[in-house]
Amino acid sequence: MTDTDRYVPAAGRAAFTRLYDPVMALSMRESSWRQPFSERVGRDLPEGGVVADIGAGTGTFAIDLANNRCDAIVIAVDGDPQSIGLAQSKTGSERVRWTKGLATKLPLSDASVDVVSLSLLLHHLSSDAKRQALAEARRILRSEGHLHVADWGRPDSVTFVGFQFLRLLDGLANTSEHAQGSIAMLIDSAGFEDATVWRRLRTFWGSTEFIVARV
Repeated sequence: MTDTDRYVPAAGRAAFTRLYDPVMALSMRESSWRQPFSERVGRDLPEGGVVADIGAGTGTFAIDLANNRCDAIVIAVDGDPQSIGLAQSKTGSERVRWTKGLATKLPLSDASVDVVSLSLLLHHLSSDAKRQALAEARRILRSEGHLHVADWGRPDSVTFVGFQFLRLLDGLANTSEHAQGSIAMLIDSAGFEDATVWRRLRTFWGSTEFIVARV
């Protein structure tokens, strides 16, 4: 497996997968951003549209999307059978189409979805893999489609220490562009337009940025 194809589970290490949901709830202020992020994604989703949640992990966000937009088709893609299994055990999971695949080589057709969401995925990937994942997201998006990203941005004085600890866990190289606050620029360079940070949120692990861009 090449670096571009390297798979990282939702919690960074397979042994921690079952701890991912409670840790997220406690340390990531999940209740403060999951629902607003889902609603923001839904505003860019046309009636009866298709949204692909890439790196869906244990499925919380994909299920929220499906609950918020009963008219839409929600596709959740993740490379870890254990995570998908946990996701499918959750209430509401039957409304989501669960698909095994990697962000760098999506099992979806060209121009087949209206919205792509990448939630806490990019920081697990090398620079080359980030670019490949963004290229894949653009490939599957229809004309006038939207990309939504929630991931780490440049830390401030309050979040600096927690983010340095996270970088040690997830890799200094993988998180270098996040530390520089350059993810929006990276999205623009992948062929998207008007990449905009519309919200920032302080958490135990760092500052989370919420970014929207269009094809």
